[in-house]
Amino acid sequence: MLISHGYPGNRFFLSHLGENLASKGYVVVSIDHTDSTYSDQGAFPSTLYNRSPDQFFVLDSMARLNVEDRGTGLSGMIDADKTTLIGYSMGAYGVVNSLGGGLSANIVKNATFSPGNILEARAAGNPAYTASLDPRVKAGVAIAPWGMNYGFWDAEGLKGIKTPIFFMAGSKDTVAGYSPGSHTIFDLAINADRYFLTFENGSHNAAAPIPAPKEVRAKGSPGAKVASHYLDAVWDNVRMNNIAQHFITAFLSKYIKGDPSSDSWLALIENGADGKWSVDEKGQPKPDHTYWKGFGNNQAVGLKLEHRLPGAR
Repeated sequence: MLISHGYPGNRFFLSHLGENLASKGYVVVSIDHTDSTYSDQGAFPSTLYNRSPDQFFVLDSMARLNVEDRGTGLSGMIDADKTTLIGYSMGAYGVVNSLGGGLSANIVKNATFSPGNILEARAAGNPAYTASLDPRVKAGVAIAPWGMNYGFWDAEGLKGIKTPIFFMAGSKDTVAGYSPGSHTIFDLAINADRYFLTFENGSHNAAAPIPAPKEVRAKGSPGAKVASHYLDAVWDNVRMNNIAQHFITAFLSKYIKGDPSSDSWLALIENGADGKWSVDEKGQPKPDHTYWKGFGNNQAVGLKLEHRLPGAR
């Protein structure tokens, strides 16, 4: 598993998810992206150009660690041929691009985002871009992917995504947008087996960030200016984190581990609030019980899970 943070951010930002997946036996690598961290934040075009290549570079590095003993203790433990890319915001932008969502011709010509047409290297229709895609990536998770609301993709470019992908975002995301925005990517990635989990009224910070560290909660502290990167006005961070872990675990169990029983956690009534809670005196589900598996009574309110098969809109 490769975890890719936002702009700016760092490798700790999604540590709740990395630790949770590692506890389930996955080898997890969380990236510090050069020019994209709080300590070395550079010009935005650097992140736009390098985010996907960074992800592939780390994938290659992990594959080498599997065969080279460098004192990591990971030799022979890494199956790079079954890799999942997980990203938040700009990290999710990278996931979309790494899975085949080539950038639009219009954005390549935009001097603000693509000085000197540098994003041509990641553009749909560029044979070099297509050749850069890595078949070892078997699944993707894109949390609040940034870019669609600025025209970074179009319908034709998003047809290039054929890898299973799980999206999640808040419906009131004013940074990456929702529709148009992250949900539009889901709609247009018509060749992928794809899911979309919506946190109703959630912001751009839905699901991904850990609870705000004490360094950013302390009034007047140097880190306090980034507190808004962690907080949501409606949803509790820990609850969002737990929900994200729940669904990502089920998604990876299905598409990475090939466990057919995982469908019971993913094949759900679309709107969580529409499920019926019906259990017997022992707490066992009755035949008419349709509530989301893993959730207590009234605990799926505010959540929506959509699933589209390849070819479906």
